[in-house]
Amino acid sequence: MSGDDPDALLAVAVRAARDAGALLAERFARGREQSIAAKSTPTDLVSEADLASQRAIRALLAEQRPADGFLGEEEGEDDPGTSGLRWVVDPLDGTINFLFAIPQWCVSVAVQDEHGSLVGAVYDPNRDELFTAVRGGRPYCNGAAIAASGRSDLATSMVATGFAYDADVRNAQAQVLARLIPHVRDVRRFGSAALDLAWTAAGRYDAYFERTVKPWDIAAGTLICESAGLRVAELPVHPNLPWGILVADPAAVEPLLALVGAAA
Repeated sequence: MSGDDPDALLAVAVRAARDAGALLAERFARGREQSIAAKSTPTDLVSEADLASQRAIRALLAEQRPADGFLGEEEGEDDPGTSGLRWVVDPLDGTINFLFAIPQWCVSVAVQDEHGSLVGAVYDPNRDELFTAVRGGRPYCNGAAIAASGRSDLATSMVATGFAYDADVRNAQAQVLARLIPHVRDVRRFGSAALDLAWTAAGRYDAYFERTVKPWDIAAGTLICESAGLRVAELPVHPNLPWGILVADPAAVEPLLALVGAAA
């Protein structure tokens, strides 16, 4: 069994993300998934690919880290464990993209202790890009150090976001987006929160914000962003605007909060 030092934990996280990513890539290449079900709304879907990926990760962790806790997106898995560590896993972030044959999805694996995320790995099989970070260290993509853009000027900033599945929430989000667009370079919406965070850490976006994100969406990605020198801030709750996060250069956070953190 691996030790509790961060590098050993990261090695397990990387293996889990890569193994699950290979499984998903094989299914993606075969074509559309046949076994699909709805979760919170008719547009919030889960496939057999999501379940197979989580089961593969769970099996690996049961072998390598049997005393650790586990929180996964699928099948209501929330095991506190006994070690004081918990794995937080999104086995397929970007399920809708996966189901529509859009190659923008990933596997996100993080390990948390009482202080938050300790290590994180986000693996994108479509580009064979592995983003990693250990608390207190630098972030990497495929072993090469990455850095945030450092941009704080909103007028020239590229901002990523995502939308909820609930129609009333999406309507409120559209109003916020209309308020934001005149003040930034442009906005992108691709569909995987974990990849949006990793790409922001790598300087591909200057900022990212999204509401209705869950712990498994952001556990690895926020650590990678913080390791890149970005600030992670909370979006307050308003009518039809649930809790969310904003990630940006520290100097850009307050101006962006004024635009996207306010009520619709």
